[in-house]
Order: sequence, then C-alpha cells, then structure tokens
Amino acid sequence: MNTTAHSGPVAAGEPTAEGLRNPILRYFVAARPPFLTITLVGCVLGMASALSDGRSINVVLALATMLLAITAHAAVNVHNDYCDHENGTDARNVARVFPYTGGSRLIQNGVMSPMAVRRYAGALFVFTIVGGLVLVAHLGWGLLAIGASGVVSGWAYSAPPLRLNSRGFGEVCVAFTFCLVVVGADFVQRGEAAYTPVWAGLAYAFLTTNILYINQFPDRIADRDAGKLHWVARLPVAQSRWGYPLLILLAVLGLTLPVALGWLPRGAALGLVGMVPALAAARTLMVQAGNPPALAPAIRQTIAAAHLVPLLTAVGLWWQP
Repeated sequence: MNTTAHSGPVAAGEPTAEGLRNPILRYFVAARPPFLTITLVGCVLGMASALSDGRSINVVLALATMLLAITAHAAVNVHNDYCDHENGTDARNVARVFPYTGGSRLIQNGVMSPMAVRRYAGALFVFTIVGGLVLVAHLGWGLLAIGASGVVSGWAYSAPPLRLNSRGFGEVCVAFTFCLVVVGADFVQRGEAAYTPVWAGLAYAFLTTNILYINQFPDRIADRDAGKLHWVARLPVAQSRWGYPLLILLAVLGLTLPVALGWLPRGAALGLVGMVPALAAARTLMVQAGNPPALAPAIRQTIAAAHLVPLLTAVGLWWQP
C-alpha cells in the first residue's frame, strides 16, 4: 500500500485506502469502469454497421473485440492518471467534479503508488497488444493498422514528448480514436475495410469528444497551471464554451449528411433523437461554464447523449425502413 500524502482534502465519494483494501477492487476502480461503457456502445455501432451491409455477426469475435476495446480504454485511463500525476495537474485540482473530472484520485488520496499505476497501465497495454495481434493473425494485417493507430493515439494523448492534449490536439485525438473503435469493430466482423463504419461513427466520435470538452471546464485552472494547454485552458471561458455547441453541430452534420447522401441507410437518422440531452447540456454550459459544481448535470447529460446516439444509430442500421 502506498503512503503518498493526500494532496488536499478528500472530497465526498472519492476513493480512500481504507475503502479500497481489496487489491482486486482497487485495480478495478483504477480502470474507471463507469467510463468504459462508451467504448462498448462504439463496438455495438461497429457491429451494426457490418450487419447493415449484410454481414453476419460472429459472437466469439464480437466478445473478443469488446474485451480488447475495453482493456485499451482502461489502459489509456490509467496511463492518463499517471501522466496527470507526473505533470501535477491532478494534485492542483481543487475545482474537480468527482467522479467526472480530476482523475481517479487513487494516487492523490494514497490508495496506489504512482509506480503501481504506471505498471498497471503497462500491463493493460501489453494485454491489449497481445490480444490484438491474435486477432490480426486471424483476420489479417488491415486490423493491425486500425489497432495500432488507436493504441498510439491513446498513449500520445497524455504521454511526453507528444502530450497531444497539452498542445491543443486532444479533441482531434479523442474523435479519431473513438471513430477507430467503430471502424475496428466493423472490420472484425466484415473482414475488410469499408466506409460505412466511418460515416456511422462520426456523430458518436464528436459526442464522445464533448465528454472530454465539458470535463475540461472544472479542470481548466489546474490544467493551465500545469502546462496542460488544451483549448478550454487557452481561451477565456466566454469563448471556449462555444466549442461545445460546435461539436454538437459537427455531430449532427456527421450523421445527417451521410444519410442524405445515401452513404448510410435512412434508419441511421434515428440517432439524432439521442442528441437531445446534449442540447440541454449545452444550454447549461453556456450559462454555468465558470461555475464547476453547477456543471455536474450537464456532464451527465453529455455522457448520456454519447451513449444514446450510437445505440439508436445502431438500431436504425439494423432496422432499415
């Protein structure tokens, strides 16, 4: 057990060494499981994309895809916690809205040592890579390009020397990576590359990026002081808040244009219904962007939209009117 001192008071609901004596539970919490479902719905969307083009679903491959996608996401989460400890942003973060922002708090609250977190991230990455190579051997080298791009993007988001989020490329990185989740899940079932999952995944990718974007408002001062200069930290709140509705607009266009152009079945437009919570969140953010505690409901609405849109799009792809 690590004896690292607390960096400031422990907020209600945050993990503590006393509450996480079980090592299995400790490592489970470190992966930040509540956020992993966003990857699962991306896998479901990718499989629906393959189904819409007449492919059948191999259940064993589907389960393997979801397992490896989850471990990859968990690896990125844990790796990000370690990097944010190293650059000092989580230790500085007194405006966090737990459990959504400010990291898992496992290092800061003395639950795990930084080295334990680093080793855990490495183990998750190794498991993902080895499992991915097994799938590549079964399905071909095209999957290697998709998987390797996703792993490298997830690593480079936080890790020096690239630190993409600190240089203003975090949103691009997240959108690219989560679109790859859809493309990869489709490839595993289809056995070849296709454009359908790209079009199907655009709205999902932009809305998932909005989770990152809104979460950066409570963290902006700590991030800026630590040199983590994403756009929310770079710009005044009055300006940066407009990035959220811009991403919603991109999500709407990313779904309506492929449907209008015939690149996706008309049923895929059902995903637009799932954007309603994001619109409510945008309204809250425009008013409360400088008041972190008031953003908790908007963060939850953002997460809801990022789940509903891909699930409804998947239903629309499967059920084609």
